[in-house]
Amino acid sequence: MNIEICNGRVIDPKSGLDRSNTSLFIVDRKIAALGEAPAGFVAERTIDAAGCVVCPGLIDLGARLNSIEAELAAAVAGGVTSVVVPPDADPPLDEPELADRLVHRAKEIRKARVLPLGALTLGLKGERLSELAGLKKAGCVAFSQAKVPVVDTEALLRALEYAASFDFPVFLHPQDYWLSRNGIAHDGELSARLGLAGIPVAAETIAIATIVQLVRDTGCRVHLTRLSSAAGVALVKAAIGEGLPVSCDIGVHHLLLTENDIGFFNTHARFLPPLRTRDDRAALSAAAAAGLAAICSDHTPVGADDKLVPFGEAKPGATGLEVLLPLTLKWAEQEGVALPAALARITCAPAEILGLSGGTLAIGAAADLCIFDPAANWTLTPEALKSRGKNSPWLGYQMSGKVRHTLVDGRLVF
Repeated sequence: MNIEICNGRVIDPKSGLDRSNTSLFIVDRKIAALGEAPAGFVAERTIDAAGCVVCPGLIDLGARLNSIEAELAAAVAGGVTSVVVPPDADPPLDEPELADRLVHRAKEIRKARVLPLGALTLGLKGERLSELAGLKKAGCVAFSQAKVPVVDTEALLRALEYAASFDFPVFLHPQDYWLSRNGIAHDGELSARLGLAGIPVAAETIAIATIVQLVRDTGCRVHLTRLSSAAGVALVKAAIGEGLPVSCDIGVHHLLLTENDIGFFNTHARFLPPLRTRDDRAALSAAAAAGLAAICSDHTPVGADDKLVPFGEAKPGATGLEVLLPLTLKWAEQEGVALPAALARITCAPAEILGLSGGTLAIGAAADLCIFDPAANWTLTPEALKSRGKNSPWLGYQMSGKVRHTLVDGRLVF
């Protein structure tokens, strides 16, 4: 279908394009032209984007799909056109058939693209390697342990050596098992006052230091997921400055919340890694603003019963796919980050980390697009969410920024 999107503010963070009252033309599911229609173009559908921003579809580096139909519907409602799925499903994505089945099912649903992470080790047990080559062929974009650590450092070294030999990227959650296994909240004055077992910053920094040294030894491309501390950011910045193939991301909630948001044991504010101090939040924000880190939703749909329990028994995580955009906009406004730079953190930056050609409005690129009204206000309520996970520390808050249309591969999916 030939589609013209007219009258919008077209922003392509990758190229630096930011042009108001511009038309974008789609032919054969690809971006064919900007500004002037291509020769012989006849629109079969016109979308009026007056007052809206037209940008590349969002690429989310971490979202769990407990119910694939509902969560992919939530993704496109949030302007997310590609979703990276961690391997800690049931069963774990440690066999090519499982990954192939997930990719095939997502294509049948015809919503957002699904980019699975294959399990680095069988059953995520941190012992024997999964069939990485077969998983890659089945559609896995990288390999990961999700939030399950490899306790045996020698096993991790061998895994990174093997991955490096095939140039397979590896996603690792930097958290020392022994320092975090019994923890619930950030190890500090607040957790001590509330009687909650703490997870020290050292749990993150020790893991990062170990991983960085293994990257030096192996040359493996490693992406560090969900940084939570100023000290962790400093270590990653030093590694990148050294020229090591290391990248990182930050969960959007960690850019806006701190340990104080736990309040009186608000289970919606329980995360893994935990929310940390104001200084940590400021360092994370500065890293994202400087382009050091991408931003992701860390979407974790949790059932209501798993949050209506004492804080220490609640499952960590929050719904994120449908609030990734408005929370990123909120962060950008709060920190004085220009809109194109903020959008880069959730479009072209994730694409670069994954080694994909998406996240851009370049001529010839797949027409994965998000059209949103940055001035539209709406209240986050459980009823407003398409995700089965209704858990969020932002319930009852007003959001700014509403997705009007989402296109995936030139198809209007929302």
